[in-house]
Amino acid sequence: MSNLPFVDLKAQYARLKEEIDAGIQRVLDHGRFIMGPEVAELEAALCDFAGCKHAIACASGTDALSMALLADDIGPGDAVFLPAFTFTASAEVVLLAGASPVFVDVDGRSFNIDVDHLRKQIEATAGEGQLRPRAIIAVDLFGLPADHAAIAEAAAEHGLLVISDAAQSFGGRIGEARVGTHGPVTTTSFFPAKPLGCYGDGGAVFTDDDARADVLRSIRAHGKGAGKYDIVRIGINGRLDTIQAAVLLPKLAVFESELEARERLADHYDARLASAVTTPRREAGKSSAWAQYSILLDDRDAVQGALAEAGVPSAIYYPMPMHLQPAYAAHGRGVGSLPISEGLSKRILSLPMHPYMDEATADRICDTLLAAVGTA
Repeated sequence: MSNLPFVDLKAQYARLKEEIDAGIQRVLDHGRFIMGPEVAELEAALCDFAGCKHAIACASGTDALSMALLADDIGPGDAVFLPAFTFTASAEVVLLAGASPVFVDVDGRSFNIDVDHLRKQIEATAGEGQLRPRAIIAVDLFGLPADHAAIAEAAAEHGLLVISDAAQSFGGRIGEARVGTHGPVTTTSFFPAKPLGCYGDGGAVFTDDDARADVLRSIRAHGKGAGKYDIVRIGINGRLDTIQAAVLLPKLAVFESELEARERLADHYDARLASAVTTPRREAGKSSAWAQYSILLDDRDAVQGALAEAGVPSAIYYPMPMHLQPAYAAHGRGVGSLPISEGLSKRILSLPMHPYMDEATADRICDTLLAAVGTA
């Protein structure tokens, strides 16, 4: 049997080939390759989709996080609280800004930040007196929005900024409100494998705050003011390539139907797998963007090997939590300090997830997994 794709971007391109090719050709014809007219068009379309006032497109999801930190002058002496069970981008931007990450454990079923532990970490940091608690980066892992209401309440008690890291959750909802509207500032990524992805790197920052939006646009373009060479603050080269905007526009037009397809696939996986493994948590009133479909199981490595032999790809997000990574060791408290994150890294496994998978392929994946679990 042939190997299956983990994310099938070729099937999506086949659906949108005419629109994507035409969009790229328009950019080639007008030649405005950086921040051309398609970028403004994309920003307006993103605002319409998310229901927010401002969308500031940028060069990557990592740049989006950096811009959000810089916009609030977060830097040396500041503590930024974030989950340990996440991708490195959520943590590295804190150190690049000169601030200090404080890692927080996560809920063992939602994989998102544990708000009770968040409160303890904020209080402990404030009590130690070495760092100023300044911000929370609330990651929506695998597409499921975090408990943003509880996070906002904890932040308000201590006067902290909340940055919603929606790199994996853009397209999700809490109630009727789309991701992008659940806090003062939200960031996302358009990395190709994300639910809404371009053909390179890209990202965006969302906010309803006019003044914040102006600062973010300035930071995106090297901190410029009224003119190109009027530098009013420290910024970055965070501008979005126009070709990436041209790719994203037709993808955004079909994004809702793709989200519905992801939900159907997740339902199918749930129905087939729930009796054999721990399937992703569903939370009332929330819709996941299903960036990943991640299960928990024992003998994870043996099962992953059996899947690979059968041509079924899988991925481990993430094999080591951030507080144990060498780059962040000085900011963590070592093995055993965040037990839920550490335990998840040993049991987590993500299965192929994309909106163009047919039922027969989904059943092949489920049949292979169930057989592997039974023999592991």
